[in-house]
Amino acid sequence: MPRHEVEDKGKTSRPDRLEARVDREQKALFERAAALQGCSLSTFLITSAREAAIKTIQEHEVIRLSGSDRDVFIQALLNPPKPTKKMREAALRYKKEMDL
Repeated sequence: MPRHEVEDKGKTSRPDRLEARVDREQKALFERAAALQGCSLSTFLITSAREAAIKTIQEHEVIRLSGSDRDVFIQALLNPPKPTKKMREAALRYKKEMDL
């Protein structure tokens, strides 16, 4: 169980710790940005890292389609083409290999 989750008897454990080495210029930059946002350096770094992580995950998991691509996709879902002979053979092989 991750440390930040509630453990037995309703007690919570200490949160996990992250450490990173940065040079003076990077630290000064981060401190300046934190001060401009009116928060601590730790809060600024955690918030910024979380936002970057969410953005990265979305970029890799979300499929974006143009309007015309969306229309083609919807039409394929609503009116799927009949399976070809090769597709039926592949489906049979898959079912056989997966014991379905």
